[in-house]
Amino acid sequence: MYMQNKREYCFWSQVVCALWMSLLLTSCYNHGQQTPDAWDLTKQQIDSISFSTTHHYSQNFNFVVNASQLPLADALPDMAFDTLYVVRGERIVVADIETVPTDTIDSVWVKVARDQITQGWIRESELLEGVSPDDPISQFIDLFTNNHLLLFVGLCVVAASLYAMRRLLRRNAYIVHFHDIDSPYPTLLCLLIAFSATLYASIQMFGAESWRHFYYHPSLNPFALPWYLGIFIASVWTMIIVGIAAFDEAVRRLPTADAFLYLIGLVAVCAVNYVVFSITTLYYIGYLLLIAYTYFSLHMYFHVTHFPYYCGHCGKPLRHKGICPHCDAMND
Repeated sequence: MYMQNKREYCFWSQVVCALWMSLLLTSCYNHGQQTPDAWDLTKQQIDSISFSTTHHYSQNFNFVVNASQLPLADALPDMAFDTLYVVRGERIVVADIETVPTDTIDSVWVKVARDQITQGWIRESELLEGVSPDDPISQFIDLFTNNHLLLFVGLCVVAASLYAMRRLLRRNAYIVHFHDIDSPYPTLLCLLIAFSATLYASIQMFGAESWRHFYYHPSLNPFALPWYLGIFIASVWTMIIVGIAAFDEAVRRLPTADAFLYLIGLVAVCAVNYVVFSITTLYYIGYLLLIAYTYFSLHMYFHVTHFPYYCGHCGKPLRHKGICPHCDAMND
């Protein structure tokens, strides 16, 4: 009886396993919702994608007018037209893009609109010279890529910085690199500015199209960008953090008046670093200059500024163990 029950149990176990395997092998396949092919696009859509890839903007893209005024034609150049104007500070949107092969100046014409009434056509070259993307990051980039502004500010900053450093050194005041506070953050901030300026100029030379795309579609997330742009954005975030730390160290270690003078000198040195390295890198001199400046900064910090020891008797900073020059106590 026991053997018969055992045989029946084995039989039904085999039947259940066979049914389970058949269900697994004969399961239904869900073909999903039938949708059109993702690449089944019209010629106009393909042209729009191609234009956006090479020009980095397309229809419905927003601009801010930077020029004093931009003339807009109410029709393409092969027709009679009147002229409208949009002025500085107004926001416009790209409504249409057309190619005019007969135009020997610029074959690409862009229709922009300020509102339902004020809209018209303008050559792309004229448009891009007088507008910037309607994004605060893009407009901030414009401030630092204006060559005339850069050279003017650079000369003013260099002259003012040299004069301020001379006055500060005469008063024996604290200033980064020369008579610095015992903190690594000011030196690190200066090095970050120099490195970021060098990298910025390098991207302008060797990755111009990537930078232009970033200019039209900026992001502050370094992980959503190509690696070189990601490093640049990460260095900008690091500069902000280190700058806050340097400000806190100066305020904590120095009296209010000395801290104020020190921070002015630190800002001046950072401004000079930005101007010098962003310009000299365009002529390949900046790379050698960055190596020399890094060596100079680290040498001054570790051999002049930084005090690794403190006197056990009076608490004054010491560069070496031995007799304290302030209280003559022996420090082993």
